[in-house]
Amino acid sequence: MRDLTRTRSSITRERAREIQRLEKLLEDSGIKLSAVASDIMGVSGRAMLEALIAGDRDPVALANLAKRRLRSKIPELTQALVGRFTEHHAFLARVHLDLIDRHTTAIEALTQRIEVVIEPFQGFRDLICTIPGIGTLIADVIVAETGANMSVFPTAKHLASWAGTTPGNNESAGKVKSSKTRPGNPYLQGALGTAAMWAAQNPHTFLGARYRRIATRRGPQRANVAIQHTLLTVIWNMGTTGTLYEDLGGDYYSRLHPERTRTRAIRQLEAMGYRVTLDTAS
Repeated sequence: MRDLTRTRSSITRERAREIQRLEKLLEDSGIKLSAVASDIMGVSGRAMLEALIAGDRDPVALANLAKRRLRSKIPELTQALVGRFTEHHAFLARVHLDLIDRHTTAIEALTQRIEVVIEPFQGFRDLICTIPGIGTLIADVIVAETGANMSVFPTAKHLASWAGTTPGNNESAGKVKSSKTRPGNPYLQGALGTAAMWAAQNPHTFLGARYRRIATRRGPQRANVAIQHTLLTVIWNMGTTGTLYEDLGGDYYSRLHPERTRTRAIRQLEAMGYRVTLDTAS
């Protein structure tokens, strides 16, 4: 299982690098497709690239190949597709696209094999997929790297320490020298980092609220590691008890400390020049 998920992760990174090389090639030819389309390898982006390689250089015709929501950006696409795309660029673009397709085929084959091998751990994977930010691909990595067996870790703190998401404890003569996290499993850390990033973008969940609360004081990187630690704690508890994930809600801290929330809101309004008068709602 680890061999399969690690290989898939490596090939996925290689595929991302090839897409970056293709994007750089387009930039060299003056084509700014990525400035309008968020995914140049999507259905619309791929159709435009294939047309460019086939010899179509008309920006209007290329922009009209857009599908679905991207059609609302046809004027912007027309401007972005004005460039100096030559046969030289077409040859290199074909090379990059072929490599990307081969990587995609390998990733799909690995995913199919993983679905077979993960069968004994299907229940654990389905369980942790209920956590915000954790999808099937990330759950596969968590299952492979932890073995889906929480009994080998006496507590959630042991799991977090093993994964390298616990602050260091380097103290001498009463002075804290460093609180840098220890080296951990890089594959697990990569998957958890992605999960934490996705969870932080949801404003209506506890994980999103926790991320913003920490990021305000300690910065986004430390907040991401803190969310990774929280995710591992939740995974350990769910794996140990077999219970489903129950989100505390994006307003958890407001409900936990209503006085602090009220005071902070008043200070923010006063800093903006408002005079605040509170009246109890009937």
